[in-house]
Amino acid sequence: MERNGVAEQRERLVEGLRAYGAEFTELGRRFATVLGVHATDAFALLEIATAEQRGAPLSPARLGRRIALSSGAMTALLDRLEEAGHLTRTREGPDRRMVTLRIHDRARRLADDFFAPVNARQDAVLHDYPPEVLAEFEHLIARLRTAMDADAE
Repeated sequence: MERNGVAEQRERLVEGLRAYGAEFTELGRRFATVLGVHATDAFALLEIATAEQRGAPLSPARLGRRIALSSGAMTALLDRLEEAGHLTRTREGPDRRMVTLRIHDRARRLADDFFAPVNARQDAVLHDYPPEVLAEFEHLIARLRTAMDADAE
């Protein structure tokens, strides 16, 4: 049963998010070309950089859950990125068995330079909205993501 056009609005929102995702994926592919790596490798590097920037660097296992790769595929991906000089694997915690992934400064600079124009354009768009509206949108997206997870019920 529909509630005041909610189904139609959901479809419009989902289509907008899907189109945004497609644009983001294409941007990631172009970034991969700049790095000279496969798109999956570039997305992994972005996940590593983002997590590190937030102060919660990733382990290979956590990265594998974020980009849905098997253990073997993750090892191959990390080997490629390390060999290309884009990341290092360190053992820095009290449990020396735990590996932490760190992005190299050169790769970070390439990412910053590549994404700066897009970030500036998006910041200009977001600037047109009050912080309360943006906070509501963040909350909406988080709830929509949770609603997609059948295990969340």
